Amino acid sequence: MAFSLGAFSATIVCKSNYSLEAGHIRRAAEIADKSAGFTSPHPNFGCVIAVGSKVVGEGFLYAQGTKCAELQAVESAGELCRGATAYLNMEPGDCHGDHTSVSSLIQAGISRVVVGIKHPLQHFRGRAVRSLRSERVQVDVLGEDLQSKLIEEALKSCLLVNAPLIYRAACQVPFSVLKYAMTLDGKIAASSGHASWISSKESRSRVFELRGRSNAIIVGGNTVRRDNPRLTARHGGGHLPIRIVMSQTLNLPEVANLWDTSDVHTIVATQRGAKKSFQKLLASKGVEVVEFDILNPRDVMEHCYDRGYLSILWECGGSLAAPAISSGVIHKVGPDILISGFLQPIPDLTPIIPSVNETSAIDPTVTPDDARILFFYKAWDPYGAFSNFSPYPLHMTDENGVYLTWPSVEHYYQAHKFIGVNDPLARDCIEKIKSSKSPEEAAREGRKIQKQCPDLVRPDWETAKIDVMYKALKCKFSIYPHLNSLLLSTAGSVLVEASPYDLFWGGGREGEGLNYLGRLLMQLRSEFLGESLTSRVTQDRGSTSQNITKTNEIQVPWKLINR
Repeated sequence: MAFSLGAFSATIVCKSNYSLEAGHIRRAAEIADKSAGFTSPHPNFGCVIAVGSKVVGEGFLYAQGTKCAELQAVESAGELCRGATAYLNMEPGDCHGDHTSVSSLIQAGISRVVVGIKHPLQHFRGRAVRSLRSERVQVDVLGEDLQSKLIEEALKSCLLVNAPLIYRAACQVPFSVLKYAMTLDGKIAASSGHASWISSKESRSRVFELRGRSNAIIVGGNTVRRDNPRLTARHGGGHLPIRIVMSQTLNLPEVANLWDTSDVHTIVATQRGAKKSFQKLLASKGVEVVEFDILNPRDVMEHCYDRGYLSILWECGGSLAAPAISSGVIHKVGPDILISGFLQPIPDLTPIIPSVNETSAIDPTVTPDDARILFFYKAWDPYGAFSNFSPYPLHMTDENGVYLTWPSVEHYYQAHKFIGVNDPLARDCIEKIKSSKSPEEAAREGRKIQKQCPDLVRPDWETAKIDVMYKALKCKFSIYPHLNSLLLSTAGSVLVEASPYDLFWGGGREGEGLNYLGRLLMQLRSEFLGESLTSRVTQDRGSTSQNITKTNEIQVPWKLINR
């Protein structure tokens, strides 16, 4: 689908102001791009507040679960917000059940908002625009209310900064970039098979930047055998991409840098039944093996889509790059030195997502009257607020009765792995997790310390962790009324944390997971509703740690859920 501006009616703006308007929007897109990779699975958001030509406040979303760009810009501008114009590269998405992005602009006295593009996802598209207009804030959308050559160029910058989300929504696969270096005579490697000499130092630095902006990096078996890569981002912390190896036969070395999963996860995608003994070896090293009936780039990309990935970087050789291109899953190639280009046009911003009624017409077994199964996992999910990564600070007392503030449920959960351990290093770990800039970084830090220093983990953690999560969730849904209302609105529905690889808190790829996060939320919902079913839910679903002795003894019928 090719992008088209379409028909629109233009707001009356003096031509001399088009340059000013376009400049502020381009700046919003520019700062939005500063944390690309860190923000995933969120889009990249930037906000510029200006009075005429003067910028009085700026902000951009740093990472999943952190303060929104609009609120940052408002806090930066202060009283200068009154009567000012806010420029947003993309319409806010109310993905956590609150209205902070919109309400912060309204309460600050912003009189006009210019939006680069409306949200690509149908369940968010137009909601923030309507909310602002209902509060008598003037809203102008590029391509609908404003038109000129300068505006069109500014619009392109907004499209490019969130191309991964747009492609994902429209094409149902992650946005994929193929990186390779090539000599002027068309070679991508020396006769020995090694390619490191082709790229300059500057190009290799650019590759590290590209990795840091991606959710996952894909290589083939040849790359692992010949180069033994690490596939690190090397940007000093924050987001680290998953490493994926595609190998039909699993003809791979037993020792490789990619099998070290202490800092970042590795997935090996292979054909069903390939070298079971080697699969067991990989599993013993913490490497996840995913089998496909027939291993091909399209199916792997669909799997990555199911896992919620936005952007994929392919760093493979020709034997894998060729079928990836021919299968239509590569959207952009390069760069090495100066060459880069899109293989497919930017899709239409209004991807068709079937409604419940349309789905019912396609599949008669799906009827709106059935008890719903509500999945939540990534930020774009309508119930993304249920995630332990959503940005809601908790105010809870410690063991001495002193109130502490935790940036998110995940910060609280990870830190409590080390609370109560009489060791200065454990206390240092707690402070490091608590000060992590985002839930993702807190999770990575907690898991890393747990794996590398198991003696610092509290001895009762395996039996205490459900209760720790329960207390954090109860606090979260007790102190935020709109979250409480969102949870109560799901009454009668099954809640499933749809992580495909977390088999304890999540539902697993094929419903084989224990889904403890969903269970705890259902228990809380029952408690908040004051239902008398709490004891039965506790007995049937094993929702509290007091009634759980061995988790592997619990029989949960999640495989009956058809995802």
